[in-house]
Amino acid sequence: MNDESLSETEIETLRKGATGAGLLVTVSDKSFFDTFKEAGAMAKHLAAAKGGSDSELVRKVSEGRGTGFGVTDSPSEVEAETLEALRSSAELLRDKAPDQLESYRGFVLDLVSSVSSAAEGGEEAEAAAIAKIEAALGSA
Repeated sequence: MNDESLSETEIETLRKGATGAGLLVTVSDKSFFDTFKEAGAMAKHLAAAKGGSDSELVRKVSEGRGTGFGVTDSPSEVEAETLEALRSSAELLRDKAPDQLESYRGFVLDLVSSVSSAAEGGEEAEAAAIAKIEAALGSA
């Protein structure tokens, strides 16, 4: 993939899907203290991908700031917008960079796994959120 194949707007869609997926797992379990642990896990995962991913696309997605969500967004808004961004991201990559789809999918699923394992409890709600994320990304 070369840098010019995806616009900054398209990269933002990919970023919103990835960070939204982490946020969706975080908000699926309502524990206040777990939210901090899970947000920290997401930040660490993004930093590691930014500096060490084999995929140029994943590095680019990881280097952005923010999630594309505001503090007043409800969990249902986070879910709807995240799943839409993930579906759009998968479609975009299928069309423009099919060789990067599995790298992106793996990155997002690793990210949500890191977030989910950062704190105890909420496994059932988090598993349901991850299933929705997997469905939005499509099959491997």
